[in-house]
Amino acid sequence: MLPSQALLPAVVFALTALQALASNTFMAAVYEHAVILPDPTDQPVSPSDALALMNKNMDVLEGAIKEAAQQGAHIIVTPEDGIYGWRFTRESIYPYLEDIPDPVVNWIPCTDPSRFGPAPVQERLSCMARNNSIYVVANIGDKKPCDSSDPKCPRDGRYQYNTDVVFDTQGKLVARYHKYNLFRGETQFNYPKEPEAVTFETPFGKFGIFTCFDILFYEPAVVLVSKMQVDTMLFPTAWMNVLPFLTAIEFHSAWAMGMRVNLLSANTHNTSTAMTGSGLFTPEGPAAYHYDSATEEGRLLLAELSTRPRLSPTYPPAINWSSYATSIGKFPGENDTFLGAVRRDIFTFSELRHKDGNYTVCQGDLCCHLVYQMSDERRDEVYVLGAFDGLHGSLIKYHWQICTLLKCPSTNLSTCGQPVETAQTKFEMFSLSGTFGTSYVFPEVLYSGVQLAPGEFEVLRDGRLKSKHGTSKPLVTATLFGRLYEKDPPHPLRTSPH
Repeated sequence: MLPSQALLPAVVFALTALQALASNTFMAAVYEHAVILPDPTDQPVSPSDALALMNKNMDVLEGAIKEAAQQGAHIIVTPEDGIYGWRFTRESIYPYLEDIPDPVVNWIPCTDPSRFGPAPVQERLSCMARNNSIYVVANIGDKKPCDSSDPKCPRDGRYQYNTDVVFDTQGKLVARYHKYNLFRGETQFNYPKEPEAVTFETPFGKFGIFTCFDILFYEPAVVLVSKMQVDTMLFPTAWMNVLPFLTAIEFHSAWAMGMRVNLLSANTHNTSTAMTGSGLFTPEGPAAYHYDSATEEGRLLLAELSTRPRLSPTYPPAINWSSYATSIGKFPGENDTFLGAVRRDIFTFSELRHKDGNYTVCQGDLCCHLVYQMSDERRDEVYVLGAFDGLHGSLIKYHWQICTLLKCPSTNLSTCGQPVETAQTKFEMFSLSGTFGTSYVFPEVLYSGVQLAPGEFEVLRDGRLKSKHGTSKPLVTATLFGRLYEKDPPHPLRTSPH
């Protein structure tokens, strides 16, 4: 290699850093990847077969990374399970794992690939970042040997972790995060002994990282924002959409608004498992998002975001989520209530029987207030005001408080709470509030066809979620989704080795 060629990555990095320092914004990218999956098997494949499958996925990811860099992106996030998929037992995933060192070792796999043993995946990811002068965020598997001196060492003599890695524009490993909140099906991985609050600094802000199911819990997600004061969260995910409150774009956008932070969410794309929905979300709402349940195509998204959202003149104020709702009495009028299930959660509902009105519904310590006016009243559509205050989940339980204006699938009230994607009723206005016992509340508005409503609603300082000028599209739900982390019971699996 000629000396001038050797200096090129460093020169490009320096120019990129100077540009980022001179700007209050940066270009971010996420890639929703239709993962090429391995054949289901309980038996481990050969290391060469495992690498061949991973290279097929990395071929696709490399194309997206190059395109993002050519469009000026400073950083790109790729999905959880994006390199090898998710069809594994503990034994069958082992050939796909690599030993991922702590970033303090100051390692560039692209230029020193064998320093910590075979690491072809880390080498290739590092080279993608270095050759394109872009930060690359990916999800792979880490393996760590252990023995009888560790009383928690698994029987097979190793820990296996669902792991995010970040490589900077020179290809250096700058972050490693072991997923703390494993989803119930992730038996191929171990729980880390302690939660990790992983951050790193860039010329365009302070970043934190967590994975998928983590977003629903206090550690590490809330810790990174509230205590570590990150500017932007990186979020590889393999999110299965669950209506009416937990579609990927709906909840992830709401979380960014509720936590008042940027969130770069890259989802796996697999329609047979209802996985789709990625976006670049800000405290003010979505800058770009994608939801596609009809095709098997991947999608690259880019947007210009604030490097330091807290310093932005448009940064939203802190919200007292219960201020308005606790200052008024219950609305009088027709308030006959009934119970309905949203999956396993039993909500208290009240049917909206008129074109406009005021309603109050209570459950437990939560009272939800709604003022609304429909554009027109349709006899073939029913909406309800609902309240839920309790534990959600079967094995892993966590405490929700939810106030929701929700469309029912049919005029049969027994269907209220079941999934529904489409609607035909628009609203002239709505105002939703609740007596929340938490400061962690996430505002959701979802339109017909699983579409977001950027710029069409606001949250007032007193906790009211209000439409600005009516709804431009038919409404599926407007929801305030609260989390009472302090009421979560102990995790039943955290200390159990596989």
